[in-house]
Amino acid sequence: MDKMDKEAWLKRLIAFDTTSCNSNLPLIECVGNWLEHLQIPFTLTYDSTKTKANLFASLPTSDGSLNGGLILSGHTDVVPVSGQVWDSNPFCAIKRDNRIYGRGACDMKGFLAVVLALIPELQTNSRKHPVHLAFSYDEEVGCLGVPLLIADFQQKGIQPLACIVGEPTEMVPVIAHKGINSFRCRLNGHAAHSCLPPKGCNAIEYGAKLICWLRDFAKQLKEKGFKDDLYDVPYTTLISTMVSGGIAMNTIPPSLEFLFEFRNLPEDNPAQISQTIKNYVSEYLIPEMQKESMDASVEIEPINCIPAFQTSENVELIEILGKRDSIKKVSYATEAGLFQKAGIPTIVCGPGRIMEAHKANEFVSIEQLDECEKFLRMIIR
Repeated sequence: MDKMDKEAWLKRLIAFDTTSCNSNLPLIECVGNWLEHLQIPFTLTYDSTKTKANLFASLPTSDGSLNGGLILSGHTDVVPVSGQVWDSNPFCAIKRDNRIYGRGACDMKGFLAVVLALIPELQTNSRKHPVHLAFSYDEEVGCLGVPLLIADFQQKGIQPLACIVGEPTEMVPVIAHKGINSFRCRLNGHAAHSCLPPKGCNAIEYGAKLICWLRDFAKQLKEKGFKDDLYDVPYTTLISTMVSGGIAMNTIPPSLEFLFEFRNLPEDNPAQISQTIKNYVSEYLIPEMQKESMDASVEIEPINCIPAFQTSENVELIEILGKRDSIKKVSYATEAGLFQKAGIPTIVCGPGRIMEAHKANEFVSIEQLDECEKFLRMIIR
């Protein structure tokens, strides 16, 4: 396999449709073949269906040690393109106006491409510390893959000293992000003819009551919770996002289902927020519903939980990362909190702008890719 530069790698990576509903194995196999060609060992950790895999590889120190070192981390999956109008095939990279367009160009195959292009250079340099590559699956649907990857390298006794998660930050270090906790809520009422309301229990009306209560609770979090002006939205947010229910126009609806999420500042305790919601449901809403039907119930099922991430602004890692003048905190979530939770000092820093992610005509600029390449060379040196 011939050596490729970062632009060639990015075009190859974009060509794999790794939308989270699909397998990422063709991309992982491509990367694995490249590592085998370079005689770099790697391990894969699979999901339960064996259709998705994380890849973890290490370039040891000059004396063969794998202890310590730096993780370069990124996810391989991308969000769907369905319903979006693109000017070109989203899975065929197009270079135009000093930008590369394609799904995942920004989020976050650009970073992966820079890392892969640098590997031959890393091999030829002597290293006092190892460099580890961590490519995960299903970040976009709840950071499902990376916990298996972390558990696997920890089981092997590898404890890296630091981690860079290369999400698009315009190459500005991100030192904190909010956590995400999302839920599916089902309300079970009792069906009856719509001309006989006293004979039924209207799941839609009680669902609306709960959704309005959640909105009021969100207002409390905004007004009385923690504040941090380094975030674009400087408080913990809570919103309902999808709702469906009812079976016919002339039937009292026996069921309703809706989704909601909260994105908490690191200072706000997600367990306490969840418990406050559950307490309202169990102490007030369900008893009220059961006055109309003893079979009425409410079920709240967690969908995913991504921990908030925060690192001190004065830690040595910030200094290692180039002593940059600006730092920021963001409202979107990444895998950084999971690495941090595993005891690995972590920073989020990568090429591209988050405002280009998930959109039609997603792109990353060549300038950002160049800056990332220069940055990683400096860090590894």
